[in-house]
Amino acid sequence: MEDNKMAGKVKKPGKRGRKPAKIDLKAKLERSRQSARECRARKKLRYQYLEELVSSKERAICALREELEMYKQWCSAMDQGKIPSEIKALLTGDEQKMPPSGGNKTSKNSKNNISSSNGQS
Repeated sequence: MEDNKMAGKVKKPGKRGRKPAKIDLKAKLERSRQSARECRARKKLRYQYLEELVSSKERAICALREELEMYKQWCSAMDQGKIPSEIKALLTGDEQKMPPSGGNKTSKNSKNNISSSNGQS
């Protein structure tokens, strides 16, 4: 008995620290059920968000594929020596805005000047 006494204090066998409060089992189960409901709701929202994200990306992919197909058709038409009407419209609109001599060369040089001023080469 002397081993258990130290400076007038009685050492109790078992765990040290706070003792767990006696929780009503029904209340604990109800909290667990509520937590599970909230978890399922969060999961459902997360999956809805991801599904919307996937569908928007799929729509963007379809639009890009259509655009690519249009450009392929333009290229094949130009390979045959035909200029598509869309390109003619673009060219006539660009020629009115740009000076007739060397319009493309100045635009390339201006791009190089912009990239070199940004520290890129």
